[in-house]
Amino acid sequence: MRSFTLGDFDFALPPELIAQHPAAERSGSRLLDGTAPQPVDRIFRDLPSLIAPGDLLVFNDTRVVKARLYGEKPTGGKAELLIERVLGGHEVAAHMKVSKKPPIGTTLAMQGGFRATLQGRWPDADGPLFRFTLSDDPHALMERHGHVPLPPYIEHGDTAQDAERYQTVFASKPGAVAAPTAALHFDQGLLDLLEARGVHRASVTLHVGAGTFQPVKTENIAEHTMHSEWYDVPAATQQAIADARERGARVVAVGTTTVRTLESWASTGQSSGDTRIFITPGFRFRQVDLLLTNFHLPRSTLLMLVSAFAGYDRIMGLYRHAIAQRYRFFSYGDAMLLARGGH
Repeated sequence: MRSFTLGDFDFALPPELIAQHPAAERSGSRLLDGTAPQPVDRIFRDLPSLIAPGDLLVFNDTRVVKARLYGEKPTGGKAELLIERVLGGHEVAAHMKVSKKPPIGTTLAMQGGFRATLQGRWPDADGPLFRFTLSDDPHALMERHGHVPLPPYIEHGDTAQDAERYQTVFASKPGAVAAPTAALHFDQGLLDLLEARGVHRASVTLHVGAGTFQPVKTENIAEHTMHSEWYDVPAATQQAIADARERGARVVAVGTTTVRTLESWASTGQSSGDTRIFITPGFRFRQVDLLLTNFHLPRSTLLMLVSAFAGYDRIMGLYRHAIAQRYRFFSYGDAMLLARGGH
């Protein structure tokens, strides 16, 4: 099998193709059909014609929380926290952006009048995140005083539009700091059309972390350390997948986060827990037959995942087509539909 290095997953993207705002209508985005022998340009609301009656769509029902919080150190220096995980009680694990790291025990004065006290690193003394104790319930504080944690390539501050549109219409389990973006294209009208066509639906949960945006920095991709994310595959979804297999139907993952969840469950036998699964070309998929996904960052683990799923040459050809046809890229961008193995 071919050996891949980081440079194989690089590509030049014109900056103006990075979507800064969502499409006027969720299902009005473009959809690149990568399941046909040649790429076919479609609109997302065409999706029901590409999904067969009896197929099972699996969504990630995580809900993006307003995880970005601003404050200042006792010295007056600015501080920004991005809460990655609520640990229990008033404790959280967060990314911290400051000019100089404060010592353990420092209390930050946060916008909104609450406090955040630094307890150490997380998950251990050398961990990449910081453990804070907040002065009130973390979920309540984020809802009242937090900001939508838009990706680093979106250049405007969060607005009321972002609070609505950087969230799926069925989001129900709070805990993500990034949206499962392939599912942003679904509105209630499209879900109703799919149901009327006889397409089944199930949900998993994966709380997407900020690590999803981190580029790989090691030329040998096997040396990359994956970030950890919590997932859950409910018993009802396990049964829905078994039923789909029994009737000869396909399992369609909506987004790479759903792929990571289903394949973590398949490879470990654990239906719930933390995953650091790193899917690169050569990975053997056990659960997913079709994948709906947005377009991903160069040199990213998600570009490696879709290359593993549909085939490297196939993906690179689809990306060249998407750039030539001026598709919109990344979280607020357009989508594509892929078949496993590129068939």
